[in-house]
Amino acid sequence: MWTVVYIAPNRAIAESMKELLEKEGHLVMLRPVGVPHLGASGNVEILVPESEAEDAQEILTSTYGR
Repeated sequence: MWTVVYIAPNRAIAESMKELLEKEGHLVMLRPVGVPHLGASGNVEILVPESEAEDAQEILTSTYGR
């Protein structure tokens, strides 16, 4: 099962976080949130497999301080 570990404010930040997590060996999926017409400027959920969620959150927190 996939688990949301962060909701990025836009696609660019989500892609950056995805790249970081993938470099650390995590599977990552991005999923747009809310209104489809916002495109790249809409919120994006960052999801990882449930078994990797805690580690992924630690990586994001240590890198982005969130």
